[in-house]
Amino acid sequence: MIRTDALDRLPVRTAVPELLSALEERGTAVLYAPPGTGKTTLVPLALAGLTGTGPRRRVLVAEPRRMAVRAAARRMAWLLGQETGGEVGYTVRGERRAGPSTRVEVVTTGVLLQRLQRDPELPGVDVVLLDECHERHLDADTAMAFLVDVRAALRPDLQLIAASATGDAEAWAELLTVLDGSGPAPVVRGAGEGHGSRFLHAPPPGGIRPAHGTWVDPALLRHVAATVRLALDRHEGDVLCFLPGTGEIARTAGMLDGVGAEVLQLHGRAPAAVQDAVLRGGEGRRVVLATSVAESSLTVPGVRIVVDSGLAREPRMDHARGLGSLATVPVSAAGATQRLGRAGREAFGTVYRCWAPADDVRRPRFPLPEIRIADLAAFALRVSCWGDPSAAGLALLDAPPAGAMAAARSVLTSIGAVGPDGRATERGIRMSRLGLHPRLARALIDGASEVGARRAAEVVALLSEEPPREYGDDLAGAWRAARRGGDAYGARWRTEARRLMSSLSSSTADRPGGGPGAPDRGRRTEAGDDAVAGLVTALAFPERVARARGEGGFLMASGTGAEVGAGSVLRGAPWLAVAVADRPATAASARVRLAAAMDEDGARSAAAPLLGSGEEVRWEDGDVLARRVRRLGAIELSVRPLRDPRPALVREALLDGLRGEGLGLLHWTRDARGLRERLAFLHRELGAPWPDVSGAALLERTEEWLEPELSRARRRADLGRIPAGQALQRLLPWASGEAARLDELAPERIEVPTGSRIRVEYGGAQPVLAVKLQELFGLRETPRLAGVPVVVHLLSPAGRPAAVTADLASFWRDGYRAVRAELRGRYPRHPWPEDPATAEPTRHTKARRAGAAGGGEGAARGGGGRG
Repeated sequence: MIRTDALDRLPVRTAVPELLSALEERGTAVLYAPPGTGKTTLVPLALAGLTGTGPRRRVLVAEPRRMAVRAAARRMAWLLGQETGGEVGYTVRGERRAGPSTRVEVVTTGVLLQRLQRDPELPGVDVVLLDECHERHLDADTAMAFLVDVRAALRPDLQLIAASATGDAEAWAELLTVLDGSGPAPVVRGAGEGHGSRFLHAPPPGGIRPAHGTWVDPALLRHVAATVRLALDRHEGDVLCFLPGTGEIARTAGMLDGVGAEVLQLHGRAPAAVQDAVLRGGEGRRVVLATSVAESSLTVPGVRIVVDSGLAREPRMDHARGLGSLATVPVSAAGATQRLGRAGREAFGTVYRCWAPADDVRRPRFPLPEIRIADLAAFALRVSCWGDPSAAGLALLDAPPAGAMAAARSVLTSIGAVGPDGRATERGIRMSRLGLHPRLARALIDGASEVGARRAAEVVALLSEEPPREYGDDLAGAWRAARRGGDAYGARWRTEARRLMSSLSSSTADRPGGGPGAPDRGRRTEAGDDAVAGLVTALAFPERVARARGEGGFLMASGTGAEVGAGSVLRGAPWLAVAVADRPATAASARVRLAAAMDEDGARSAAAPLLGSGEEVRWEDGDVLARRVRRLGAIELSVRPLRDPRPALVREALLDGLRGEGLGLLHWTRDARGLRERLAFLHRELGAPWPDVSGAALLERTEEWLEPELSRARRRADLGRIPAGQALQRLLPWASGEAARLDELAPERIEVPTGSRIRVEYGGAQPVLAVKLQELFGLRETPRLAGVPVVVHLLSPAGRPAAVTADLASFWRDGYRAVRAELRGRYPRHPWPEDPATAEPTRHTKARRAGAAGGGEGAARGGGGRG
C-alpha cells in the first residue's frame, strides 16, 4: 500500500505540478530543492505516474554513489509499500534488482554512461533525472553532456532533469537550453527545508595546524570527538558526524570509546551490512561517523544532530608522474549546506560547525569540478568513443584542461585505445565496454592472453577496488587473502571478478572472428601468484615498474622515487609493479600503498614500450660523462662507457657545464677579467657596437667567440686551457673600426701627473682609480672615460683609503683641508701643501724630493765651474 501520509509530508510535492508542466512544454528542466524535501524520492515516483493519475513512464534516476542508489531505491519502494525489484529497482556495478515491471530504476552515473555508450537512444526510457548535479562529479558531467547530444540528434522526446540542492541552477539551465530556441531550460524551485535546522559554531582551540595531503591535526579530531560528546549530552536523537576520510573516522571512533552510544562507521568501502544497519536505524542512541557519502540522497534514521568537521577530500592528479592522490580541503559552502540538511530530515535538528564564524566567508561556494582536477583518461576514452575526441562540441559546464587531456591521450595512445587522430580504435571501444579505467581494461585484455582470463580478472578486480589496509601492501598476499576471506571485501571482489570474466568473454565474442569467450589459459600458465600479480599490475601501470635501489627505496620507470613501509615484505624484492602510491606535497618519494614483486624479465615484457637504448653524453659531477645506456624508462638496465662520443653531443655537454657552473671553467688571467669588465662598461654606457659580455649573453654567442677551441674540447680540463681573454677579443667591433678606440674609451691604465700609469678598475657602477693623493697634486679636473667621471680613491702615503671623490675640483676646494689636517701629523715627511691644485705632484717624501732637486742644482753648478 502506498504510504500517502509520508508522501504528503515531503515539501517538494508542491513543485511537482510545475515540473511536470515544464517537461511537457519544454522537455528539459532544472529542479532546485533544498536538502530533505523529497526531490530524490517523490519526484521520480511522480514522473513515473506511480503516485498520481499521470501517464505511466519509465524513469531513470542517476546518483553519484552506489550507497545513494540503494538507499534511494529502497526508500521509494518503501513509499510504495513494495520491495526493490518491482516497480522500483536499481543497478550498480555487479548488482541489479530490476525487472520487466520496473518503472523507476536508480543507477550510478557510471552505469548510465555504460548504457549510453552501448545504445545512445536509451530505448524504453522516457525521463532521465540526474541527481546531485551540484557535486560536479566527472561521470555526472559527462553523462549530462551525452544526454544533451542524444536529445539533439536522436531522441528529442527524451526528457531531462538536472536536480540539485545547492548548485548553480542558472548555469545548468543554460546548459540545457531548449532545442526549439526558446531559451534556457525552466528552473523549478521546491519550497520548504524539511523540518528545518539551526547551526552553531564550535571552533576548535587555537594552534590547530592546517590539513595537508591526507594529514589532519589530531588536535582537531579530539575537538570533533569532544563536540560529539557535548551534542549527546545536550540534545536528544542520534549524531551524524562528517569527517574527511576513513582514517579520521577510525581515529575519532577510538576517541569515542565509552561514549554511551553505538558508534558506526559509514563510508563507501564499509560493508553492505554496516551500510544497511545505518540506514535502517536502531534501538538505542547512535553516533554515525561518515565521509561525504552521507551528504546527499540519504536519510539516516534517528539523526537530530550533525557535527561537521569542516573538511572534505578531493582527488588530485600529478599528470607528469602519473600518480593520483587525495587532498584534504575545507568543505565548500554548498557541501556545508548539504550537511546542514541532514539534521532536519525527520525533525528539527541542530548542527555544530567545528570552525569559527569568520571562516564561513573564506569557504569556496562549490567544490572544485572533478573535470578540473582528476585523471581524465577514462573521460578521454569515453568522448573518443562518442565521436568527439577533444570534447569541444560537448555541453560541459567546464572544459577539460588542455594539459590533463594531453596526458590522457598519451596514456590512451600507448595502450592502443586511440589512434593518431585521437579517435577510438576497435580495441579502445572494447576497453570502454568493460566498465573499467582504460589502464585496467588494458591489463585485463592483455593479461588474459598472458596468464589466463580468470587470473587476470581476479587481479584486475583487486586493482579496481583497493583492498583493506589489513590485507597488507603485497598485492599477491592480498589476492590470497581475498580468495580465502569471508569478509565483505572478499565477497565484493569475487562478484567483480566474475563480472570481469563475463565482460571479457562478451567483448571477445563481439569482436569480428571472436569465439564464444575469453580463454582461461595464457602463455604463462605455470607462473605463480607473485609473477601473475606483478605482470598484470605492470600492464596497467607500466611507468610504475620499479627497481630496488636499497633501504626499501625504488626507482619507478617514470623517474619518481618510491619507498615501501619499514615492515613490508616487499623491501627485499628486486623489482616491483606499483599499483597504488601517493606522493605527499613535501615528500621527495612516493609512498607505496600496494605493489607486487616481480623480476626483470616480467618488467621488460610488461613495460616493453618503455625500453630503449642510446648514447648519453652529459655534464655530470663536474665533467663530461659519455656512455651507452639501455633503459626501461628512467631505470638504467645496462651502462657501458662510450669511447668515441659524437663531437656535437660533447660540445652540448660542455655548454651545459658552462651554463651550470659558469664561465669560470675557462682560463681567466687578470688581464682577461679586466678586458671583460672594460667591455661590460662600454656596453653599459655606449651600447652597440660594444658587446654584451654578461654570462647569459656570452653563452648565447659561444660560436662567435669560443670557437674553434670549444669544439675541440673533450673534457673539463680542456675548458681550463681556453684563454678567455684572447677569445673575448673576437667580440670586439673590428668591422666598424671601433675596436681601435678601446684603449681610448676604456683604457686599462690612466697616466697621472707624476707620470705613473695607474690601473683602472671597471667592476663597479663607475670606473675606479686608486692612487696616492700626492700624485694628483696639480690635477684640477676628474678624469672622464666614455663620458663617465672616474671615481678616485685617494690613498694615504701608506696606501690606505683617505677619501673618495668623483669631483676633484670640489675635493681640493672643500674636502682636502680636513684630510690634510688629519694626515699631516701622521705622515710629516710627506708634502701637504696649502693649495694642492697648484702644487707639484710627487711620489716621494719631502727629503727625497729635496735631495733629488738639490742633486740636480749641484750638478748644474759643478758643470758651470768646470766650464
